[in-house]
Amino acid sequence: MKTRLTLAFLLLTMMGLNAQNAVNTGNIPNSIKPVGIIQGLSDSALLDVVQRQTFRYFWDFAHPVSGMARERSNVAFGYGDEVVTTGGTGFGVMATIVATERGWIPRDDAAKHLLKMVKFLSKAEAYHGVFPHWMDGSTGKTIPFSRKDDGADLVETSYLFQGLLCVRQYFDGRSNIETELRNRINWLWNDIEWNWFTKGGEEVLYWHWSPNNGWAMNFPVRGFNECLILYVLAASGEQYPVNSAVYHLGWAQSSFFKNGKEFYGIKLPLGFDYGGPLFFSHYSFLGLDPNGLSDRYANYWEQNKNHTLINRAHCISNPNKFKGYGENCWGLTASDNHQGYGAHAPDNDLGVISPTAALSAFPYTPEYSMRALRHFYYDLGDKIWSDYGFVDAFNESEGWYAKSHLAIDQGPIIVMIENYRSGLLWKLFMSCPEIQQGLKKLDFESPCFNH
Repeated sequence: MKTRLTLAFLLLTMMGLNAQNAVNTGNIPNSIKPVGIIQGLSDSALLDVVQRQTFRYFWDFAHPVSGMARERSNVAFGYGDEVVTTGGTGFGVMATIVATERGWIPRDDAAKHLLKMVKFLSKAEAYHGVFPHWMDGSTGKTIPFSRKDDGADLVETSYLFQGLLCVRQYFDGRSNIETELRNRINWLWNDIEWNWFTKGGEEVLYWHWSPNNGWAMNFPVRGFNECLILYVLAASGEQYPVNSAVYHLGWAQSSFFKNGKEFYGIKLPLGFDYGGPLFFSHYSFLGLDPNGLSDRYANYWEQNKNHTLINRAHCISNPNKFKGYGENCWGLTASDNHQGYGAHAPDNDLGVISPTAALSAFPYTPEYSMRALRHFYYDLGDKIWSDYGFVDAFNESEGWYAKSHLAIDQGPIIVMIENYRSGLLWKLFMSCPEIQQGLKKLDFESPCFNH
């Protein structure tokens, strides 16, 4: 075993920073060489391999002009090569911090890459400081997400700034590059007019606004779902914040906010029956630390852990008798599927397992997530392991294995595994003074307030 681990370590350390990737990487300094299945890895070494190879999506495959994350790796659903994604980029910059901290890329290269991205964002189209869901990675022009969704996307922008605030906290050096990086992030952060998105003073935040279509999308953001981070950031803004009533009378008021029922014998404090897709417990909590986090509505560690356990219990119960489901093969969330795309959950189960679901749940269910990881890697690796980590999803009943990767699915794998291993992104985000003030404003309690 020692010999095999030594060989594995050598393979990891030899993963070149000089290999030329087929994709035009533009100004991205170096490439990370992909590896195949390596037998006999310890848990820690396997986590290294998975995080590092998945990071290639955000490094080698980043848009060559902007450095932003592409929406997906395949041409599908009418996406062109130029489409970059705002929220996925936020997940990608958090992954870049992980890669820097673990020594996979030089700190200076990471800072230069991020500075290029932030400079691009400063010239890209924005609406009251808020970016669109998609933009052209070469020009910064808005690419409509749908016919009337051709302007600001407040939720996607929240995912972006969850990441950029972590970047600001991590790159704290005195070099000109890191200083400029922090300053530019602060300028962008302070430009966001959170209060504009109350649609003239309503006690709720709206997801979209467009100069062409105004409030026509008409989507008030109410919980519980993946958007908690939106309200935390909006309360934390220093120039254009929202008041606490927007959270308590908007987010926390809906027919699907409080739950309290049991599913598979597990209590679910908030949200839809059975919890909905697992990304609800991932996206807002890449930076927002759920450990000891609570408000008048829930303890968010209990919420996220129980949501995960219910999702896994459903896959073990497997009421629809799908092939492959079991204790080591679980995880329903939004992803590609054999019919197109869907938000998979216990009450919307098509037999599709998405690796990001179990792997991004590592902080909540480390033992169960590790079993799933070993199954995905060793038992199914010849079908689902790729140059950018695991493919987006698979359905063994249909004999279908995706070829695609999505930024919003790859990013949480890297970040949440790191939060399980070191708490790195949680520590960075929760160290932001304005975030602490925003959470207190909304009457949250957290152990981070004592640090």
